[in-house]
Amino acid sequence: MATTATGALAQTSAPADIAQPAAEPEQGEAAAIIVTGSRIRRDPVDIPSPVTALDSADLARTGLSSIGDILQRLPGSAGGLNSRFNRSGNNGNPPDGGGVGAGSAEVDLRYLGSRRTLVLVDGLRFINGASASGIPGAVDLNAIPEGSIERVEVLRDGASTTYGSDAIAGVVNIITKTRQKGFLASAQVGAYDEGDGVTQNYNISWGAQDEEHGVSLVVGGNYTKQGSVFASDRPYYSFPVPGATACTATCSGTTPNGRFRIINPNGGGTLDLTLRNAPISGVPVFDPTDPYNSPDFKRFETADRFNYRPVNYLLTPNERIGAFVNFKGEVSDAFYVAAKLIYNRRTSVNQAAYVPVSIGPDAGNGNGSLLDRISIDVTNPYNPFGYTLTAGGDGVAPNYNAISRRFVEAGPRRFSQEVNTMYANLTLGGEFKLGQGTWYWDINGVYSVNSSKQVMTGNINAARLAQALGPVSECTGECVPFNIFGGLGTITPEMLAYVSFVQRDRSSQELGDISANLSGSLFDLPGGPLGVAIGYEYRHQFGSFDPDPVVAAGLSSDIPALPSRGSFNVHEVYGELNAPLLRDTPFFNLLEASFAARYSDYSTSGSKATMKAGLSWKPVEDLRLRGTWAQGFRAPSIGELYGALSRFDGAASGIVDPCSDLNSVTNQTTHTVCLAQGVPANGSYIASGTGFGLLTGGNRDLKPETSVSWVLGGVYSAGWARDSGFAQALSLEVDYYTIKVDDAIGVPDPNVLVDSCYNRGDALACSAFSRTASGAIAQVRGTLQNLSTIRSEGIDVTFNYRSPPVWGGSFGLSVSNNFLLNYSIEVPTTTGTLTTHYEGTETGSPQAYPRYKGTAVLDFSSNSFNASLTGRYISKVTEPAANAYSVMDSILYLDAQIGFTPSFLNDAFTVTLGVNNLLGTRAPDCLSCGSFDPTTYDMPDQFGYARVAVKF
Repeated sequence: MATTATGALAQTSAPADIAQPAAEPEQGEAAAIIVTGSRIRRDPVDIPSPVTALDSADLARTGLSSIGDILQRLPGSAGGLNSRFNRSGNNGNPPDGGGVGAGSAEVDLRYLGSRRTLVLVDGLRFINGASASGIPGAVDLNAIPEGSIERVEVLRDGASTTYGSDAIAGVVNIITKTRQKGFLASAQVGAYDEGDGVTQNYNISWGAQDEEHGVSLVVGGNYTKQGSVFASDRPYYSFPVPGATACTATCSGTTPNGRFRIINPNGGGTLDLTLRNAPISGVPVFDPTDPYNSPDFKRFETADRFNYRPVNYLLTPNERIGAFVNFKGEVSDAFYVAAKLIYNRRTSVNQAAYVPVSIGPDAGNGNGSLLDRISIDVTNPYNPFGYTLTAGGDGVAPNYNAISRRFVEAGPRRFSQEVNTMYANLTLGGEFKLGQGTWYWDINGVYSVNSSKQVMTGNINAARLAQALGPVSECTGECVPFNIFGGLGTITPEMLAYVSFVQRDRSSQELGDISANLSGSLFDLPGGPLGVAIGYEYRHQFGSFDPDPVVAAGLSSDIPALPSRGSFNVHEVYGELNAPLLRDTPFFNLLEASFAARYSDYSTSGSKATMKAGLSWKPVEDLRLRGTWAQGFRAPSIGELYGALSRFDGAASGIVDPCSDLNSVTNQTTHTVCLAQGVPANGSYIASGTGFGLLTGGNRDLKPETSVSWVLGGVYSAGWARDSGFAQALSLEVDYYTIKVDDAIGVPDPNVLVDSCYNRGDALACSAFSRTASGAIAQVRGTLQNLSTIRSEGIDVTFNYRSPPVWGGSFGLSVSNNFLLNYSIEVPTTTGTLTTHYEGTETGSPQAYPRYKGTAVLDFSSNSFNASLTGRYISKVTEPAANAYSVMDSILYLDAQIGFTPSFLNDAFTVTLGVNNLLGTRAPDCLSCGSFDPTTYDMPDQFGYARVAVKF
């Protein structure tokens, strides 16, 4: 399939990188091709849709080895999962049922989430990712071999009528290599200026063509390996507060020396204890008459908190091996067969600090976890209190709130993923004459499987821990009595061997897709032939997630999870019309209307019809004004429908419990709500830290999301500049967009829940909270619902200039901008609707919503030399931090690259040198992220690389 588009960043006049030549038009398609966003063939220079095109030169200019990282740099992109995420084990499983997605890379357009951006490969659907921790509803771009990619087209418009579900925010169409002559190979090696994060990227492909018989074949492969960077490698990020040199309240309250929150045996109240000196040989001595001055115990203070940051990754290791085959053979002038095979294997690693184990009724593990019910028997040889610490139950009151211990002796929690993707596509197509026009048809079959497995080390079996802490008479056989009180170094290898286990999780997704398309022209209108396209698609998707049996039994000390699986199928029909109403008349160089409709019938979500209409007007040759109105929808994903209950801590990690220290609460509404929820009126409840977990899970009653979008804008292409010799190309493109998503699937923002409940007294929000007998938050229910309306509104502005020939080449300037005017979420309350605006803020999930992002590329290109300087600007944002606001300043990144293609070597070799983040600019501090926001900002170092490309 040949495609092209007008582009915001494409430098179509510049020679392509030697390792990835531009596509050649297929025979018979030079004047009428398929364009991203429509099934009707048309002139490639007359495209009305807002499309950003990244050709091979644009991709190579970034110096990046992941197409996900490249797309996340686009001004209209909001980021998403990437290799700077190190979330496994830290935040639990996100509410969408997709799992942590460790090692994945996703694209998110218009800040609407990766699930609302559709990713295609050569115009056909690609399989969603498999994360080994859930069932994702978005494509993992790291599953597509980089070596197979020729260019990328990003449609900045809704396209549900053309492609079906998920295309609410836009479409990313990845075009693979289909025509090539001879061998192309490239090798790139890069590293940060500290000498770490070494990245290697190798590509090779071979192609052959037989023009006489219409046969083309391209085969290739790639190998990419990205090295790691630990937080300890960058002292500035070695504490949870960037730049800190000692722990603050943001460090963890679960420490290697333990934290013991017990009921004072002399008069009630909660004691908050830790060890005075550790390790303790033998049993620590506790003085019940003066607990905080006991020989071995003291009050827990900020200085006792644990710094978990050093063993976390800032950049995770990632290794990918990919291979592809593209074949096309013309059986006759009117019939062809095409096939595509893709295989990709990814291995990646995430790492979190040593497992924090908390037991007791206020431990907050949630969902009835055994850890919340463990008692430490008086006969345990390491129990220093002389009585059984009971978690209560069956009418017995608990005599301790929580006991926490960081199991440093078990080593860091290490999550190793292996993901295998297989994708196969077979297409039969051709053309035939009917009346005065040519009609094109194709039948496509896609089958793909994505399977993953994850191995975690450093986890603890709660049942064995309960036995080892229980009556010593019941600790028999392999059981070894456990010492949770002795401090760092007192957990022996024998103790650890009994309570720990290696966690093994699996997940998979399967896609089967059959589609048929027919396009052509019916008759002539005053402006040209009336184009039409019709088609049918059947799709079946299946997904499953199988956590380790110990985890599924609720016995893990880390993220709780249950097995989940599900499937759906959908039948769809669509139709498109393109009506050129007028052409070559005064004030109407072109007037063109377009219409599209699609009907979808889901086995899980019922049926839905969507429509789209557009108008394009060229009053003169150089100016096109355009507008589209589109309905969209997104059917719930398998994870959203069938995801089992789990816990998510990430969105609420820094929230202070409003009911803590109730005697100091002055807000009467807060005071009343806290009392109604069972918080003790005497003020004895003091929160042990910040944040809480959301109990999340899928919902089989979810409805599809629906959307309405408008795109209004225009393109000015200066013909006078070309005619006068001032420029080879000069254009300005401006588009205003607004997208409204109704029945958006999600859970309430925890900040909004807290505000609505404790400041506004909203009963609906308050019903989400439940508390323990001591007053602590036990859990917050956050099951997925169709509960909000999302609005995204902004302006895209793009300027492109290519100079006339000079010095054997030409200069180019491309400037792409996105202005975010509004991003808001409306949620219902019992008293109306609460609207939260996010533009200009950082949520810390993490996700920043800068009001402005811009990219400018200045380049010079000739046959033997090319150079470029790229500037990337992100405006300031603010984040809530400790009930105040922290400003994250605006930032400018500069990237530079030069390349040489010596003519004396017959133009067969190209050597490229480049530096990303030339100035070594450090990302703004994100207090709620613990370092910097990896969805929006680069690593805070210079990244240099060298690439050699060869063709023969």
